[in-house]
Amino acid sequence: MANKSSVMQVNTSENLAKKVWKMADILAASGVAYTDYITQLTYLLFLKMDSEKESYGLGSAIPEGSKWKDIICLQGPDQLQKYEKVLDDLRKKDGLVGTIFTDAQNKISKPASLAKLIEMIDNENWFGLEGDLKGAIYESILEKNGQDKKSGAGQYFTPRALIGAMVDCIQPLITETVADPACGTGGFLLAAYDYMRKQSQSQDKIDFLQTKALSGADITPLVVTLCSMNLYLHDIGSETTPIQCRDSLESEPEKLVDVVLANPPFGARPAGSGDISSMRDDLFVSTNNNQLNFLQHIMVMLKDGGRAGVVLPDNVLFEDKAGEVLRKKLLKDFNLHTILRLPTGIFYAGGVKANVLFFEKSGQTKGVWYYDYRTGIRHTLVERPLRRENLDDFVGLYCAGHMNDRVETYSAENPNGRWRKFDVDYLLSRDKTSLDITWIKTDDNLESVSLTDILSQIQAKGMEIGNAIEKLSALLSEVKG
Repeated sequence: MANKSSVMQVNTSENLAKKVWKMADILAASGVAYTDYITQLTYLLFLKMDSEKESYGLGSAIPEGSKWKDIICLQGPDQLQKYEKVLDDLRKKDGLVGTIFTDAQNKISKPASLAKLIEMIDNENWFGLEGDLKGAIYESILEKNGQDKKSGAGQYFTPRALIGAMVDCIQPLITETVADPACGTGGFLLAAYDYMRKQSQSQDKIDFLQTKALSGADITPLVVTLCSMNLYLHDIGSETTPIQCRDSLESEPEKLVDVVLANPPFGARPAGSGDISSMRDDLFVSTNNNQLNFLQHIMVMLKDGGRAGVVLPDNVLFEDKAGEVLRKKLLKDFNLHTILRLPTGIFYAGGVKANVLFFEKSGQTKGVWYYDYRTGIRHTLVERPLRRENLDDFVGLYCAGHMNDRVETYSAENPNGRWRKFDVDYLLSRDKTSLDITWIKTDDNLESVSLTDILSQIQAKGMEIGNAIEKLSALLSEVKG
């Protein structure tokens, strides 16, 4: 019976996801962009589930006059006007409701289009679905939206295979606190939750996990809405969301945490953002480099003994001046024990060269273990996507919980072994304390490279040129000033 029930749940999830995404295509023909559709779906879905919850005698978080029943009883322009009034009222609320409806605006201008979406949602019982099932449906919609290049939503996504591997290495405990200061739609927090939820049946521990253990922030209102809804559908933060709409870099952490899992945004800070060095005195070095600022923010927000897994671009490993200061700090005052080098072709943004830095706030580094999953490795989003099993070798060699058992696969006999340890004294002696190390030799030939790979490489070079132009423009602005 359990297997039959599981199959039925999968079918329900797939059918609902297809129905929801089919509606996205219908509304797209009427001029509603995919990301706008997902946002409106989120607002309406929350109102519908609140109505269902109230019908079960479990109360309502929505004030009278702004409920689902107040919208569906109307038609045409009246319905559209009422919907816009509801959004305007709810965006001013506190708690979970206010966060879900952060900066809420209607993006569906045609009454007929809005009516179609409302009818589709009204025909389903969403609250009655199990939390995991609701969450799975919503996650599949967010992921599909991220894959759509026109939506631009891919920037909020880290490959789920990579997230899973990072969580398996960090191994967060159900009694610990986990944070993501650039949470996107909540991928890291949800993966940590799934990992921690299996550890105990104690109601006290589950309550702590669902209400206090997780926290996140993002600077983009749209993302805060999607993330808050995503967690809510997984039964996390049902009364007040753990997600805040703010720039994490602008202030000291509100609390220290046991674990940080994050993939901070690459590239420059958004236009108009303030100078971080002028806002804070708790950071280790002053810099305008967004990635370096996120790295030191994460270093600051860890409790003693806390640990982190952070996705960062290559420039963090070799950037001079502030970069060198920060790398020395990591090696001397933190235990930077592992670096996973990632290939291009795994992120929705093309050509990204990134790494995962694993470190602890527990004494100084004695040696850094590198796993080169880049040299000779090629992935593409469609033809050769990154899968969790691709990182099984790394996770096994990582030896989570028993790192003293680590053994190099690199040797004189096997110079292309991907797992290699470098002593901290050697790393500190390198020019600019560069951690950008490659040792594997390959005989790549053009015949084995697909057109997709070539385009990805061109995109990577274009991104490097773009970053250089940004720095040059900033220098010119300083000269003119």
